[in-house]
Amino acid sequence: MADRPPGAERLTGATDMFKFNTSGALAPSQTHAPSYYAATVSEPVTGERLDGVVEADVCIIGGGFTGTSAALHLARQGVSVVLLEQSLLGWGASGRNGGQVHVGLRREQDWLEAKVGAAHARTLWDFALEARQHLDWLMHDLAIDCDYRPGYLHADHKASYVAHTRAYVKKLNEEYDYPSVRFVDREEIATLVPSAAYHGGSLDSRGGHLHPLKLVLGIAAAAKQHGARLMEDAEVTELARRGAGWEARTRTGAVRAGRVVLACNGYLRGLSADVAAHVMPINNFIAVTEPLGAERAGALIRDGLAVSDSRFVVHYYRMTKEHRLLFGGGENYRYEFPRDIGAFVRPHVRGVFPALADVRFDYAWGGTLSITPTRMPYVREVAPGCFNASGFSGLGVVLAPYAGKMLADALTGAPAAFQAFAEVPVPKFPGGPSLRWPTLVAAMSYYALRDRL
Repeated sequence: MADRPPGAERLTGATDMFKFNTSGALAPSQTHAPSYYAATVSEPVTGERLDGVVEADVCIIGGGFTGTSAALHLARQGVSVVLLEQSLLGWGASGRNGGQVHVGLRREQDWLEAKVGAAHARTLWDFALEARQHLDWLMHDLAIDCDYRPGYLHADHKASYVAHTRAYVKKLNEEYDYPSVRFVDREEIATLVPSAAYHGGSLDSRGGHLHPLKLVLGIAAAAKQHGARLMEDAEVTELARRGAGWEARTRTGAVRAGRVVLACNGYLRGLSADVAAHVMPINNFIAVTEPLGAERAGALIRDGLAVSDSRFVVHYYRMTKEHRLLFGGGENYRYEFPRDIGAFVRPHVRGVFPALADVRFDYAWGGTLSITPTRMPYVREVAPGCFNASGFSGLGVVLAPYAGKMLADALTGAPAAFQAFAEVPVPKFPGGPSLRWPTLVAAMSYYALRDRL
């Protein structure tokens, strides 16, 4: 019998699941989501309380990967920074996600070449590799221990996808000089993940997985050490121009700054009409099993790999260091989570691992990420002195901390990476403010249906 996770209500039944009070997906909170991550952080990092009016060179809104990284890199260069987080540092998607380390961008290089040309596509790839190196810098140079383990397997859930995967791996090897990824055929993938669900895939040794809440709190701690002021329980209720600068108001005070950074991702909550037109929130869900033991865990996923598949609504999973299966699957498009998240995720687990149909879940939670119509991040100066980076579309573990560096560099006179991403076309979601949401729901539901056909 497992100990009861924080905030959980015990359910009766053979699986001994836990049910969480998870309504109000975007509402600020002074407790972390009832996740495996929150239960396994031994060194929490806390912020200050904002009282009154303070001034800074830069005000950052959002205390996740992007915001804390921007604060760190600005503070390292002597820029005065105040960061405002509506809840707790790392409270949003940065502290709740699957922890998967992907190399590259959400769209393949073929797509980027067609949209922006071969030269620009190569520049974006180079910055994507720099983003991966930036993660190494955070973990090694800043000594952030976030349980990193190498190896990322992308699995094709349809046989018709395998030929494309083989060709794309060859393209990365030969045209992009990237030797770390290799093709995996049907016979080999069956030895890596003994599931009937897959027909082939690719294995990237520079990918892997980590504990995302430990990573974002490690970045926050480093930012504080360099002089950044990080404020918690500081929901921004109004953002407006004030003279030549900006003012961000909260219930308890305000920050006046020459420039402002929006690092809100799926938690923007109406602060910018421009960003809201290009970036939409969606909810995704994760369940974590009871400890399975080293032998059983190794039989389900060999070599401790992170795995995600080719579905539009992706299944992504890995083993934790305690040999628990951490499995993400299923989405919804409302401002509330299902009450029984474990039951919501269970059919997805069963589809990949039938032998785990009745496994006990010790943790289950939801989080809100954001997507764009093209699945490329929306990186822009949306108004004079107001900079945004969001819409990472599921690849935020690597890209979002780098986006923080990218923003900091742009604000201190080195805008090359920022400009490269700002020039990528990211259209608005169709339908205008009144129809944008139902249009998104219809489109996502269509693609989810295609996964099952």
